[in-house]
Amino acid sequence: MKKNSIMTLKDENGRTIEVEVLFTYNSSNNTNTYIVYTDHSKDSDGKEKVYAGIYDKDNSLLNPIENKEDYKMIENILSSIDKKVS
Repeated sequence: MKKNSIMTLKDENGRTIEVEVLFTYNSSNNTNTYIVYTDHSKDSDGKEKVYAGIYDKDNSLLNPIENKEDYKMIENILSSIDKKVS
């Protein structure tokens, strides 16, 4: 999957939404491919919301990150990117 590509997802209500993929990450600790994306919505502070999930290539599904270590890894990557941009 290319950086900054558009991906179509279904939300919790079954509606189809398009999101922009910001980047993908293949972990050296496991076989997971993580996708970080945005729907360009804003939080209460006006910052763009960013989401992450685990991409299941075999079934073309985006699954939630439920493992705390995986979630922390993605947070660290985002924090590192934020520091470089700021």
